[in-house]
Amino acid sequence: MKGRDHPRCKAADIAKLAAAVGAAPKDIARFVSEVRHHRGSPRKAKLLVDLVRGKSVDEALNLLTFTTKRAAVNVKKALNAAIADAERAEADVTALYIVESRVDDGGMIKRFQPKDRGRAHPIEKRLSHITIGLEEKARA
Repeated sequence: MKGRDHPRCKAADIAKLAAAVGAAPKDIARFVSEVRHHRGSPRKAKLLVDLVRGKSVDEALNLLTFTTKRAAVNVKKALNAAIADAERAEADVTALYIVESRVDDGGMIKRFQPKDRGRAHPIEKRLSHITIGLEEKARA
């Protein structure tokens, strides 16, 4: 499958790595959320995902709130889900920033458009999978 070449770490693996390094698991964890089967083309959703990549969580939420693109609702939904995951792990939400944001092709819904003289032309309505990953900034 497209975009699935990096498997996600399990919580037990993160805990073992944190114990080996001598850090808390929340300090090395990545909080990832995904909205699957978004009814919009990946090309259009990619504009928003590129806009928020590398930004802090507060800045990204402000950008998505005042953006007039239709895909902003689902990108914001993925971002809020990742923030909720971080809150459950007791991470510092004010120090979170977006390290991973991508849009993968989610297949197509095939429909037909009636045309003149009894003909029908195929229409492909594209779907996309939106992924957002957060990490805490290292304290200096």
